[in-house]
Amino acid sequence: MTDEQYQAVKTDTPVLPRRVYEVVARIPYGRVTTYGAIARSLGSVRGARMVGWIMHSVPPELDLPCHRVVNRTGYLSGGWHFGHPDIMRKRLLDEGVPFKSEYEVDLDRCLWLPWEEEPSPAPDELDNFDPVAG
Repeated sequence: MTDEQYQAVKTDTPVLPRRVYEVVARIPYGRVTTYGAIARSLGSVRGARMVGWIMHSVPPELDLPCHRVVNRTGYLSGGWHFGHPDIMRKRLLDEGVPFKSEYEVDLDRCLWLPWEEEPSPAPDELDNFDPVAG
């Protein structure tokens, strides 16, 4: 999110949507997160549905990577927001996100959790196993 976009959101948006947008803006390229993980990072373990409703109404001018948010099983449940789940799938494939089935990403390989300080590499990107073995 650019500074200009952030300032517009900061002044014109209620607190909860603004906090959701801030989390979505941090999702790393090639990774996905879930509605529930966003809710949990904001202190609401049962707020996934509310995050979904907020995500459904993201102003397009914010240009957030909303395609990187999936449901708890990795299914492209937000795909219809883009016109068809195929559009969301293509955007994720273009980023190298692995899929288990046609509309379900492989969360074991690409899940990003908002409370992680630094995004950890996907398992197939690890090339130094010393930290794992240690």
